[in-house]
Amino acid sequence: MSGLAGSLEEAIGVFRTLEGLAGSLEEAAAMAVATLRAGRKILVCGNGGSACEAQHLAGELVGRYKQDRRALAAIALNADGATMSCIGNDYRFEEVFSRQVEALGQAGDLLIVFTTSGESANVLEALRAARRLGVQSIAFLGRDGGAARPLADVAVVVPYSQTNRVQEAHQFLLHCLMDEIEAGLLGRDG
Repeated sequence: MSGLAGSLEEAIGVFRTLEGLAGSLEEAAAMAVATLRAGRKILVCGNGGSACEAQHLAGELVGRYKQDRRALAAIALNADGATMSCIGNDYRFEEVFSRQVEALGQAGDLLIVFTTSGESANVLEALRAARRLGVQSIAFLGRDGGAARPLADVAVVVPYSQTNRVQEAHQFLLHCLMDEIEAGLLGRDG
């Protein structure tokens, strides 16, 4: 089967596996709510399509998702091209996120990363920097989680190998995370 029907069948199959992620997603949501309640900030990053997911999540936090509420402190580390190119040029591309975590992150903050492979060197370095600084971390991953899985405090792993389907699942999961964040901060009824 190919075309739309085949893609839809495959995507539905991937989405059916997400039920098994309820515990890790709840743990991630509780961590994010605690961070925001404490007046701390969320740093988010990823590469390529995962960079878009990072920016999407930061936008939902700073702007609004479903509820009118106060702006929530979030920064997409991949959104500043000048900073990224400066770090990549003066140091290494592997440090484009970790240097920003070192500059902006403080104990009590939260780092959320997106990587479908779990092997992106700059994301791994960001997770290591977070750990050194006492910044908790959540990783949205694919496949088996890769090298990022043990570096994150909470790993939300979509057990699938195709990048496009993992990214689709991450998009859905980030909306589920936002549902839980708003419910945790505002109550179930807003």
